[in-house]
Parts: sequence; structure tokens; C-alpha cells
Amino acid sequence: MPVSLRQQSRIGAYLLAQKLRRRRHFPLIMQLEPLFACNLSCAGCGKRQHPAEVRRQLMPVETALAAADECGTPMVSIAGGEPLLHPEIDRLVRALLRRRRFVYLCTNGLLLEERLDRFEPSPYFSWVVHVDGLREEHDASVRREGVFDAAVHAIAAAKAAGFSVMTNTTVYARQPVESLRAVLDLLNDEIHVDAMMLAPAFAHEAAGSSDDFLSAGHARELFRDLFADGRRKHWRINHSPLFLDLLEGRADFDCTTWAIPCYSVLGWQRPCYLRADGYLPTYRELVETTDWSRYGHASGDAACRECLGHSGFEPTAVLLTMRSLRHALRALLETAR
Repeated sequence: MPVSLRQQSRIGAYLLAQKLRRRRHFPLIMQLEPLFACNLSCAGCGKRQHPAEVRRQLMPVETALAAADECGTPMVSIAGGEPLLHPEIDRLVRALLRRRRFVYLCTNGLLLEERLDRFEPSPYFSWVVHVDGLREEHDASVRREGVFDAAVHAIAAAKAAGFSVMTNTTVYARQPVESLRAVLDLLNDEIHVDAMMLAPAFAHEAAGSSDDFLSAGHARELFRDLFADGRRKHWRINHSPLFLDLLEGRADFDCTTWAIPCYSVLGWQRPCYLRADGYLPTYRELVETTDWSRYGHASGDAACRECLGHSGFEPTAVLLTMRSLRHALRALLETAR
């Protein structure tokens, strides 16, 4: 779990403050989507299902900052759509960095080299480039040839310019474990990204039904096979050990639905990134008017039953780690490797 000590201490202080204030619902990471427009049409993406007039909308920088200020999270993940299509994305990032927010800017990499000089390296900032497999597999996933090579070149350019670069790899049911191991070995040992994230693909309403999506049981089987040879300790994976334990079936806990709220051009999405049971204009309304007991494994909700998505379960793993000396020491030791 290669998270900097600066970030760990900041998050620890933030969580302690929430405990002292006796806040039951609070954000850990804000998912910010300032636009739905994209220069790709990837399999499994729900954004392209929105009407054209919605996909043309651009969130004003001031609106995005007001939302980030309202929820008060120390971390902001900017996604989309493709965020680099937003004409003022650099101004938004600079404003968030001035607020000492840790910012992850997610991109498919196609525009990264071209717009790299609009950004500056910062210990609070990291690029997150999507790499969903080796060349053939990745290009098939995004439905365009040459995207894998563009992403790899963009990663190299960003690292050469002094930026922190992470990757995010979506794990589909159809993906052979050997192929997944190969791309993680490439990113870790040859391209030398700073950290890697894994996003198990679970069904969500906007993307429709597909055999590509995982069930909870299939996910556990896949990740047990993936980590069977000990590479979990070798790879620089940017997830808490407990979340990886969950994916392997070595731990069991429920999701924390409210911990990664999603704010887009449509408003605050209820209840989570993978579900859309309406949108609300303010974060306060999201927290106070949502019946959180309706969601998660314990609720019995059919749509939640087969999900182990990082947007709900990673926050639980973080909170459990902070409450346990044993788990906290284990996380620190893995960070120090």
C-alpha cells in the first residue's frame, strides 16, 4: 500500500477529528465528475448512456470547488468522462491543491502529453492512467487501436516531468489471471508506475447487463488465483491490505456506502458511484435524506448482494484499519516496503 506518510498522517488526523465530533457519516474521498464527455467509448462505461445534452455539460470550476468545500473531504478523485477535455481542468486542480486536497486526476492518457505543461508536480497530486490490459486487450476494451501505446508514452512523459503516476486496471470476469498478472508485472517492473489500483468490475445500472461483470464469488476466486504466487507483496498496489483480504475471501465486512460520495453535473449521486437512486443539490441533503440502511450486504438489496466494489468496501477497510492497532501496524509495514 504505497501511500505517502504525509497522506497517511493527514487522513489519520481527519478520521480522528470525525470521531471526536461524533460524526456518523462523513466523506473519505470525493468522486468529482466535472463532465461526462469522453474521447473513447469503453465497454462497461455508463456515461455514454446519458443524453447528448447532458454529455455536453461542463461543470464550472466554482461549482466544483463549492461542492468539495461543502463535503470537506481531504481527497478528491477527478474522473468523468475524460477530465482533460474540460477546458479549465488545470485551474480546478490548482485550486484544490491550494486547499491542500490530495488530488487524483483520472485519464485515459490520450491528451496527457499534450496538456502536461498545464500542470505542476506536487506531493498532493497524482495522475491515474487507465490501463486495462496489455496492448491487444486494452485496445479492445476501449474500442480503439493505439490507446495502450499512447497511455504508456504518457506515463513515461509524466514521470520524466517529475509527476507521481498511478494506474487503474479494471478487472473483468472474462480476463484470464495470466493476462492480469502480465500487465501488473509490466506496470510494476518495467514501466515503474508509483502505484497501481485494481477496480473489480461489478454490475451497475447505467452499464446494463453483461457477462463481463463479476459476481462476489467469482471475484474472490479470481483474486485468490491472482495473488496465489505471492506477487501481492511484490506489486505496488494502492489498496489497504484489508480490502485485498476481502477480495481474496480472507476477510468479510460490509460496505460503507456514504464514504465516497460522487458529485457530477447532475448533482450528488445517491447512494454511491455504482448506484443512481436520484441526485441531490447539496451534500447535506445527500447525508440527511438518504436511508443508508437500504444499501449494502446487510440490507438484503439485490443490487448490493454481489458487489465488492472499492467505492464502498475500501473505505470500510480503511476505517477498520484505523480502529485496530494490529491492522494499522500491518498497513505501515506494507507502506515501508
